[in-house]
Amino acid sequence: MPAFVIRSLSAPLPARSSPDSLLTLSIDQAIDQSINQNKDETSPTISTSRGALIITSIGLLIFLQATNISILTTTQSSIANDLDAFEQATWLTSSYLIAMSSFAPLMGRLCQVFSPRLCMFTSTMIICVGTIITSTSVSFEMFMVGRVVTGSGAAGILIVASIIVVQMASAKRRGLYIGLINTCMTVGLSLGAVIAGALEPKIGWKPLFGVQAPLSLLAGFGLLAGIPAQYGASKNDYTDLKLRQKLARIDYSGALLLTTTIVLFLFGLSGPQVLATPLILSALALPVFVMNETYVAKDPIIPITVLKSRGTLLTCLATTGFMMARWCVLFYTPVYALAVRGWEPAVAGSILIPTNAGFAAGGLLAGVYHIRRNGSFYVHSVFSMALLPITLLILAFISTAENSWGLYVLIVFCNGLVAGASLNYTLVHLLHLTVPEIHPIVLSLLATFRGFAGSFGSAIGGGLFGRVLDKSLRRGFAEAGLEHRGDLIRRLLGSPALVNGLEGREKDIAVNSYEQALKALFLGGVGLATLVVLIQASTGWKQPSIKEQQREEPEVDDEEGRVAGL
Repeated sequence: MPAFVIRSLSAPLPARSSPDSLLTLSIDQAIDQSINQNKDETSPTISTSRGALIITSIGLLIFLQATNISILTTTQSSIANDLDAFEQATWLTSSYLIAMSSFAPLMGRLCQVFSPRLCMFTSTMIICVGTIITSTSVSFEMFMVGRVVTGSGAAGILIVASIIVVQMASAKRRGLYIGLINTCMTVGLSLGAVIAGALEPKIGWKPLFGVQAPLSLLAGFGLLAGIPAQYGASKNDYTDLKLRQKLARIDYSGALLLTTTIVLFLFGLSGPQVLATPLILSALALPVFVMNETYVAKDPIIPITVLKSRGTLLTCLATTGFMMARWCVLFYTPVYALAVRGWEPAVAGSILIPTNAGFAAGGLLAGVYHIRRNGSFYVHSVFSMALLPITLLILAFISTAENSWGLYVLIVFCNGLVAGASLNYTLVHLLHLTVPEIHPIVLSLLATFRGFAGSFGSAIGGGLFGRVLDKSLRRGFAEAGLEHRGDLIRRLLGSPALVNGLEGREKDIAVNSYEQALKALFLGGVGLATLVVLIQASTGWKQPSIKEQQREEPEVDDEEGRVAGL
C-alpha cells in the first residue's frame, strides 16, 4: 500500500464553514465544503499504524466478499454433486447475491444513524456466522441458509468502504482510492476461483468456506481496534442520541417493504424458470414502499429527493445493465475453460486473472492519471461504456476450442480494462450530479443496483445459457442417434467439468453445445451493453445548482429535533 494512502488518513480534518458562505462560492467549492461539513472537527488524527490496520482489514473484508462469489465458479460441480443440486445450481450463487442486494440499500442510512465503524463490524460478524453455516452444510437447504446469511453481512462491506472514501478523501485522490477498492474486489474474484480450483480436489469445498470465518472475525476486530469510536461519524441529527433513541428513529416499515420488494423481484428471476407470482407481488410492494417513504416515515430509508433524481436513477440502471454484461465474462469464462478447453478445475479459474487484472488496471489508471478533480466525467463514462460491447462481440466468436489462446487472453483483459475505468468514471460523475448531503444514500443505491447485476447476470444470463445448452444437447444427441441421455444432460447442465470425462461422440456433442450456449450468451451481452450506453448518455452532465443544493439540504424540525429532508 502506498505510503501516501496511510499519511492521508493521518491528516487532520478541515474546519467546518458557515452554510451561508456557500452562496459566495463556486459550485465546485461548495461541493468540497459540503463534503467537509460531514466530518467531525473533533475527530482525532489516525496514526500510521492505525491507518495500516484499517486499510488491511478493509482490504481483507472486500477480498473475502469477492471470493464468496468467484469460489463457486470452480467448486460448483463438487457442491452440486455432494448436495444433489444439479438442477438448482444457479441458486448456489444467486442466493448470496440476492441477500447482498436486498440489504445493501439500508447501509447508507444505518451509517448515518450509527457509524461506519459499527456497521462494518456488525457485517463481519454476520459473515462469520454465515460461512460457518455454509461450511457445515449437509443439505442443499442448509447451504442456502448459509449463503443467505453470508450475503446479508456482505451487503455492508463494499458500501461502507466507499462511503469512507467519498467522505474522507480529497477530490485529487478520490479516484485512486475508489480504484484501490475495486482492485481488492477484483483480486478476490481472480484468486478466489484459482485457489478454490487448486485446493478443492485435495481438501474438499467445505474448508474453503470454513476458513473465511476466522479471517472475517480477525478483520472485524482489526477495524474495531483501528478506528477510534468517535472517528468517522458524521455530525448530524443522530450524533448525540442514545442507542435506544437511535433504534426508535429507524424506518423499520420502509426497510421491511424495500427488502421484501427486492427479494421477491430477484427470487422471481433467479430460478431455472421465471416465476410470475413473486414478480407480481414485488410490483405491488414497490408503490407501497414509495407511499410509506413519502407520507409515513419520519426518517425514510431512501429520501424522495433521491428517488426523483434523474442522474441517480439512470446511472443505477446503466450500471446494472453494464455489470450484467460484465458478469457474463466473470461467470462463464471459467465454464468455457472447463467444458470447451477441457482444463482441470485447478487451472480453469486462472482464466479470470487477465480480465480482473485489466479491471484493476483500468480503475487505477483512471483514478491516478485522470480523476483528480471534482466535476463532470460525462464523455469519459459514455465512451468507456461503449467499448465493452465490442469486446463481448469478439468473445462471442472466439469462444471455441480452435481459437488462439493468446487472443482470448487479450480480449478478456481489454474487457476488464474498460469495465474498471467505466465504473470509476460513472461513480465520480454521479457524485457530480447529486448534492453531497445525500452521497451516502446514493452510494448505497448504486451498490445495490450493482449487486442486482450479479443476481440478474446469474439468473437471466444463466437462464439463457441453460436453455440454449439444453436445447443443443438434446438436438445433438438425437441427431447422433444416442437415445436415453436424459440423466447425462441433467448432469451436464449443472456440471461443466463432466465434459472432460466424456469420450467420442458424446464429448464432441457436449463441447459443441457449450460453444453454442456461450456464443448466445455473449451476443445477448452485446445487445444489453449497447442499450446501457444510451441510458448512461441520458444522465446529463450538469451538476445541481446552488438553489437545488439548498432545497435538498436537511430541514430541521425544531420541535422534535429531527431531520426532515434526510
